[in-house]
Amino acid sequence: MSDREMTTLQRDGVAVTKERLYRLLLAGCAALTLAVTSGIIIALLGGTVSFFSEVSIVAYLTGTEWSPVINGKFGVLPLLSGTLVITVVSAVVALPIGLSIAVYLSEYATPKVRSVLKPALEILAAIPTVVYGYFALVYVTPFLDDVLPLDFGTFNALSAGVAVGLVIIPMVSSISEDAISSVPDSLRNAAYGLGSTKFDVSTKVVVPAATSGIVSSYVLALSRAIGETMIVVIAAGLSPKMPFFPDVLKNLTNSVQTITSGIVQVAGAENASGVLLNAMFALGMTLFVLTLTMNILAEAVRRRYREEYS
Repeated sequence: MSDREMTTLQRDGVAVTKERLYRLLLAGCAALTLAVTSGIIIALLGGTVSFFSEVSIVAYLTGTEWSPVINGKFGVLPLLSGTLVITVVSAVVALPIGLSIAVYLSEYATPKVRSVLKPALEILAAIPTVVYGYFALVYVTPFLDDVLPLDFGTFNALSAGVAVGLVIIPMVSSISEDAISSVPDSLRNAAYGLGSTKFDVSTKVVVPAATSGIVSSYVLALSRAIGETMIVVIAAGLSPKMPFFPDVLKNLTNSVQTITSGIVQVAGAENASGVLLNAMFALGMTLFVLTLTMNILAEAVRRRYREEYS
């Protein structure tokens, strides 16, 4: 065997070894993700089982009063309703604005504008959420109180929801833009060939073709909103309340408490032990199941409306 053939074999052997190492490294990263997720589930499950051994799961899921520290009441419905109010408000703010930004960046913006706007959105996402909380408390609430004919309290759901919406706008716009940009230009050109305007192409061709990716961005953003903590603790307050009917606007002007802020409340209690400590795990498991359900539904929608292009 010649020296050249020996060198070729050695290079091939090194290449094969590298590929095996890369494969093991990538598989290790995937396994680490599964291990962390499994560890979180096991940790939550242990405390949750201990909690429900002392508190009825029916009383927890149907109870309308949450006062674990003072009265030992563990009804989760007020926290679920507060979480829902904040999430709905943030969705109303972030989803249309985020999608509009994504359409503009992908279809209308020049490369120069895109190079400025995208980093600005990334900066918006990098700001600590505690800053958003104080921004909502100091600026958004007084502004809403002056503009809207409603009687806002110092802590209220509307200003907290608006701040959470600002936080998740970059997530919606970034993922939606990637989905829109992946739509083949042949679809755009075909629509232009039929005499469509740019707006018609963007809204009636491109956006429907990118529906699966846009829905994924929505669900990820709403999952982020559900799990937000500092903004709701600072701006929404710690007053668990059941929804007001028929005066639904009262739900926006009053203080509410979410699942995450309920966890903070329990964690900050001086006597956080026993059933009170396990209540944090039950709330964490509730939050986990809620976001998992949303992601499963989103995956089903994504598969249903996914477009494949060759």
